[in-house]
Amino acid sequence: MIRALDIDTDAAGAAADSVTLDREGRYRRRGVLTSDGGEAFLLDLAEARELDDGAHLVLEDGRRIAVAAAAEPLYAITAETPQALARLAWHIGNRHLPAAIEGGRLLIARDHVVAEMVRRLGGGVVEVVEPFRPEGGAYGHGRTHGHHHHAHAHEDPNAHIPARRG
Repeated sequence: MIRALDIDTDAAGAAADSVTLDREGRYRRRGVLTSDGGEAFLLDLAEARELDDGAHLVLEDGRRIAVAAAAEPLYAITAETPQALARLAWHIGNRHLPAAIEGGRLLIARDHVVAEMVRRLGGGVVEVVEPFRPEGGAYGHGRTHGHHHHAHAHEDPNAHIPARRG
């Protein structure tokens, strides 16, 4: 089976085919993928990487497979004012949820609990099916990570500080 060993993030040159992947499927190191044209190939990278929408996977024979973001079920979140939308973005970010930030709206994965929170805060929530390209954030391309360096409201704010001895 032919392997893809590299990613060209500049997407230089024409692609011979494409592979359409959802957000979770666009973060990987290794695995058998099937292109949209039906060709199976082995993605075999040195480390797990984000396969950005529009990037090209470079096959051993030099051909390129363009990565496309699949349409997936999302919520489009809106607000009456830019300040209100920024407030909603803060609440979503505070929960470490991946979000795409677009002019006048946020896109997040569907979660009925988060949708209810947004509505309680005065935001609008509409179900959409679109490609999901969340912000990269401080830790990398659309990936969220648990943070143990701060406490949330329900936690003891001093829990991470070791007790003083002596």
